[in-house]
Amino acid sequence: MKTILFNLNDKELEQFITDLGQPRFRAKQIREWLNRGAPDFGVMKNIPEDLRNKLSEIAETLPVKIVKKLESSDNQTTKFLLELTDGEQIECVLMRTTYGNSVCVSSQAGCAMGCKFCASTLLGLKRNLTVNEMYAQVLTAQWELRGDRLRDIRPNGDANNGDVSHIVVMGTGEPLQNTENVIGFLERANGELNISWRRITVSTCGIVPGINELNKWGRPINLAISLHAPTDELRGQIMPINNRYKLNEVLDAAFAFSDTHNRQLMIEYILLGKYDKNGSVVIYNASAEHAEKLSNLLHNHNVMVNLIPWNCVDERDFASISGNAVHRFQDILIKNGIHTRIRRERGADIGSACGQLRLKNAKGNR
Repeated sequence: MKTILFNLNDKELEQFITDLGQPRFRAKQIREWLNRGAPDFGVMKNIPEDLRNKLSEIAETLPVKIVKKLESSDNQTTKFLLELTDGEQIECVLMRTTYGNSVCVSSQAGCAMGCKFCASTLLGLKRNLTVNEMYAQVLTAQWELRGDRLRDIRPNGDANNGDVSHIVVMGTGEPLQNTENVIGFLERANGELNISWRRITVSTCGIVPGINELNKWGRPINLAISLHAPTDELRGQIMPINNRYKLNEVLDAAFAFSDTHNRQLMIEYILLGKYDKNGSVVIYNASAEHAEKLSNLLHNHNVMVNLIPWNCVDERDFASISGNAVHRFQDILIKNGIHTRIRRERGADIGSACGQLRLKNAKGNR
């Protein structure tokens, strides 16, 4: 197996390079390329060609390798299918916006949560990702943005400097089943990439001990709760985690985090329909009654509800509801004093919108 140079510390990298008969300063040059997200040794133009060729034979740059890259029709969203050193595959998504460049990071290979509306859990959980594997996803996006700058591709009105500015841990996997590594990754992103805590979001389906651990950790990140139903009975039908941690337990832990760090709590709510026996779409979790019950749960708390029209997943038997039904649900929340927005989905045409991440092109699932 080839050595992953990114996984070596500075002393180990220097030893690796000098063992090849190279001067020590080459290790520093290579480290600079690694920290930029260099996908291979061929791009390292200040390194002698014979050394680049040798390194290509015995080493890899990052612990992730691009298997496939998909671009949305508006050129603002890029989805990467990445292979890890053990052959497992993950996905991450780069979203270019007028307020910055955001990377949606996966925290696990696969997912064990079993949410009935989501594609990410279809193959089950393979393993947790390491700090380096999560960090390398951001560097992969950073390298893509470097290419944007060379090609002078920017979103209209873009005021950022072209680097990754926001991180959302909302990709494949449940971050709070891998809390220690997620925290280590975020500490590194904040310290080395200077990404503000307030531009970092961690999303969970409701792992209460993990939420409490984030609270104890003490960094003022954004917390997002995947709620998707206003009652335990309904939530339990679509989210098995609700059988372990009930709605009130999850929300109490989340409100405590929000209050401690003075951060607005984000509530993710996918609006679902079902097909009746005649093939017509009927409301599943997005009726007026559901909106009123959700309002009662969130009343008098500092929250923002992100309403997410369901994105089609072929293997699931849900349906998208009408735009009118989405807006009626939103209107009731607003009437009840709940801050609410309808999320603009990015990259739905390449399967990178909320709930769509899956290894559709991965080995064994072609």
